[in-house]
Amino acid sequence: MEKTRIAFRTLGCKLNFAETSSLARDLQADFEVVDFKEVADFYVIQSCVVTATAEKKCRSTIRQAHKRNPIAKVAVLGCMSQLRASSLSAMPEVSLIIGNADKHRLKEIFSADNTEASDRIKISEILKDKHFYPAYSSNDRTRLFIKIQDGCDYFCSYCTIPYARGRSRSDTIAHTIETFRSAIEQEHPKEIVFTGVNIGDFGKPHNERFGNLLVELDKIEEVDRFRLSSLEPDLLDDEIIEFVAKSRRFMPHFHLPLQSGSDTVLKRMHRRYDTHLFRNKVLKIKELMPFACIAVDVIAGYPGETEEEFEETFQLINELPVSYLHVFPYSERPGTLAAKSKYKVSAKLITDRSHRLLTLSGSKKKLFNEQNSGRTELVLFESQNNNNFMYGFTTNYIRVKATFDEKFINQVKLVTLDSVDSERVYIFHAKN
Repeated sequence: MEKTRIAFRTLGCKLNFAETSSLARDLQADFEVVDFKEVADFYVIQSCVVTATAEKKCRSTIRQAHKRNPIAKVAVLGCMSQLRASSLSAMPEVSLIIGNADKHRLKEIFSADNTEASDRIKISEILKDKHFYPAYSSNDRTRLFIKIQDGCDYFCSYCTIPYARGRSRSDTIAHTIETFRSAIEQEHPKEIVFTGVNIGDFGKPHNERFGNLLVELDKIEEVDRFRLSSLEPDLLDDEIIEFVAKSRRFMPHFHLPLQSGSDTVLKRMHRRYDTHLFRNKVLKIKELMPFACIAVDVIAGYPGETEEEFEETFQLINELPVSYLHVFPYSERPGTLAAKSKYKVSAKLITDRSHRLLTLSGSKKKLFNEQNSGRTELVLFESQNNNNFMYGFTTNYIRVKATFDEKFINQVKLVTLDSVDSERVYIFHAKN
């Protein structure tokens, strides 16, 4: 008897990606998991709501699935389901709408097959959810994403994530170590990336600390590399920076959300730090790890952002030894405090400020690469064949290319950063 065919598509963050992989593993005994581009009986879309563009992409993906098989059942999970259930329910292509507190029951929901119009919305009150569901990605021998934390207690004025994912929660250190060991045993990755909404908040429900988790994970010898994802500046204490500087497994790579370099804007955003704290964190990292990569998130055009406040942001970033930026043009999110502001920044100004920050990011990245020129670094190469080239990353997250060779897949090579292509990507010339 043929199994029912099911296809998954993940939109949004690496946390979503890890969760989708875990859901697919749960269902693979009962379903045949196929590529999203194939004809399937069920299409499962893990949604994102962080920007208006993300919501638009979700609707487009829903229509693509329905067009591929008009009689298939389309289930939309996650953040957009949690916050935009009424909007999704108006789409005739959607069979099931499942929120973040309920998506972990996907196998049970599918078994019940309750897809009648009266029972197709499965949304629980996420702010009351205290459960943590571990998850990790699959089918990538090089890099594994493991969820260590979910939800957020910060309620920043521009952000809907606490309403979409609930309050901060995580597992115990002991159980988290078990999840890591299980993932390593099944996937055998060379590198593991920590994911979550606010990973620095790990352990709070159990009176444990994020730094203590890092110490325990550093003892796992089966993994060559650990990489941290985004860490709130106020949760990145000096002890963690000093630990990473001494660790053989934790990579000198940090991702810090600045959002604004103006203290007045940070206060309006309800952020929990000021520019003085942020500056000190960056300088501390560079003091102990001169070649560390520091990626920075910044929002352009937050409501009420004056020209002077934007210049404060630009100048702070320009002065600091950061490596590159993730620039986010402000996207109004319904239900947030910022959306109620009367002091909107025009679309043109948002675009102009975004372009200036992107140009600055390009200059920062060029400088960072040049500062690393001549150094010898360890590069972990990935499996994708891109026009007869393959790519990998140094410990400090510099991209390196090489002529595709299957023998290099998932291998760490010693590379001297002394040759670049026309796009300033370093080249590894293998010796025969």
